[in-house]
Amino acid sequence: MRITDLLDKQSISLNGAPKDKKEALDQVVDLMAKSGKINDVEAYRQRVYAREEESTTGIGEGIAIPHGKCDAVIKPGLAAMVVKDGVDFDSLDGEPVHLIFLIAAPNTEDNIHLDVLSKLSVLLMDEQFTADLLNAKSVDEFLEIVDKADDEKSDIDERLADTGEAEGAQAKLLAVTACPTGIAHTYMAAEGLEKAAKAKNCFIKIETRGSGGAKNVITDQEIAEADCIIVTADTQVPLDRFDGKKVIIRQVSDGISKADELVDLALSGNVPVYHAAEGAKTEVKSSGGGIGHQIYAQLMNGVSHMLPFVIGGGILIAIAFLIDGLSIDINSLPADQRANFGTITPIAAMFKQIGGVAFGFMLPVLAGFIAMAIGDRPALALGFVGGMMAASGKSGFLGALVAGFVAGYLILALRKACDKLPTALEKIAPVLIYPVVGILVMGLFMMFIVEPIMGGINTGLNNALTGMGSSSKVVLGLVLGGMMAIDMGGPFNKAAYVFGTAAIAAGNYDIMAAVMIGGMTPPCAIALATLLFKDKFTKEERESGPTNFIMGLAFITEGAIPYAAADPLHVLPSCIVGSAIAGGISMFFGCTLMAPHGGIFVFPVVGNALMYLVALVVGTAVSTVLLGLLKKKVA
Repeated sequence: MRITDLLDKQSISLNGAPKDKKEALDQVVDLMAKSGKINDVEAYRQRVYAREEESTTGIGEGIAIPHGKCDAVIKPGLAAMVVKDGVDFDSLDGEPVHLIFLIAAPNTEDNIHLDVLSKLSVLLMDEQFTADLLNAKSVDEFLEIVDKADDEKSDIDERLADTGEAEGAQAKLLAVTACPTGIAHTYMAAEGLEKAAKAKNCFIKIETRGSGGAKNVITDQEIAEADCIIVTADTQVPLDRFDGKKVIIRQVSDGISKADELVDLALSGNVPVYHAAEGAKTEVKSSGGGIGHQIYAQLMNGVSHMLPFVIGGGILIAIAFLIDGLSIDINSLPADQRANFGTITPIAAMFKQIGGVAFGFMLPVLAGFIAMAIGDRPALALGFVGGMMAASGKSGFLGALVAGFVAGYLILALRKACDKLPTALEKIAPVLIYPVVGILVMGLFMMFIVEPIMGGINTGLNNALTGMGSSSKVVLGLVLGGMMAIDMGGPFNKAAYVFGTAAIAAGNYDIMAAVMIGGMTPPCAIALATLLFKDKFTKEERESGPTNFIMGLAFITEGAIPYAAADPLHVLPSCIVGSAIAGGISMFFGCTLMAPHGGIFVFPVVGNALMYLVALVVGTAVSTVLLGLLKKKVA
């Protein structure tokens, strides 16, 4: 199959003039539709948009290769658009895009078109080829240029397999390239690395892990003989085979735009030695980029693994409240039994117990997988221990965040220390030294640094709240509502909640009302924001967002923790302001509550319930708007 077999004349425009990236995508999708290869244009368009949300397909040098693979594609196809004046496409190099090739791939096992598309991707890295396309006077000339280049250039996998001799080379390098779709960026990164290595007189063999599977696979002997290994990937690749070798791990885009820099780094020798867990078949998602990108990737590794526990446990607890709400009249319960709401009927107690167990894993999983993203599998145990101590202690989710990062970097430090040990001792480090020394240090850190600090904060907050009780009620409501959103289970949240329950025992019911409404606001705001500001959240966050309505209405503030953990600098201030306003409104209108939890299911015992609902709506709206304003668009 040739490239021009996929490129219909009707799907080529030499005079595109889109105003922005969205318009450019829309125009090129419409061009693709003219070829008759799409049976549902809107479904395909949404798939192209979704791929663009994962990472920009503007690869730099004025080129963009958006693509979509879905059931809406009848057969593989290409569409092309020349934009003479350029268009802002959020490209990796920040420059305008002048040439766009859109790929349509069917969701089938037949991948014959992948070789053709990978070849086109590589051709686009040839400056002369792209210049000729930009200067084409007609569609026929455009196709002739493509056809000629197709004849002259061999398939990239054939070229990569013909690596030549390593004798006389400055260094022997190996590389692995991979991207989520495995269509374009995988092969462009391979081409970039091949050119850069040859320019430095280096031998290089490159394994490509595209949609058609792994090709040109690196052998154990080649790994043993290699001076350095370069991995550019945005998807999971097996790394355990590189244990003990110098490995550079970066984003696939770096293989395209920073290939020279990567080869220079490999030649410098200033590359860390990669260590896989003993006996483990590790598959690690590559996390290159700057420090900010790495921290975000590490956070998201913890958040994504934590989400099922938050959603599953939270919904089950909400169901327990619902069952008790439908089964009993909470007004008829004595005040001292209302604290048991959610566990009064046997079936509600069952749901509450199961949900509570799932919730108990939330913070250990968060800390454990943050740690694993930094220090690989040996760090997982340390993170679990630190997260469990945060969950059972006073530090809450903020303590778990700290524990995750400390555990990861603690393993890195232990690895560095163990590198100096004799070989016999170094081999037992993953199974003995890392877990024993690591868990001990992690536990001591949590016991004597994190928890005492959080405990001191907790005591100080309780004293401050007690003294504030005699001042303005509205100010107290603002403070209590805001505290519920600061750390969602940490010392601030717990201090406010304990203060509210103590007030119920003393017969002051307005304080608990402000506390609960402050805790209901963050999850409700998160849920609404994921619906209204979709470009500010990842696909996973948008899909799980609506479940926060249920958790928020059930007074399960923890539903917002994954979002706060992923972007604390923008999410926490937004939630704090809305929760504070909700608490202040509740106090201003004298709303009261005689149950310590239950959310909307205990509204029958809320005094001035209408204004209480207004407080929730206003607080949620404020937080939602702030989330839309403060959060950055997802790249």
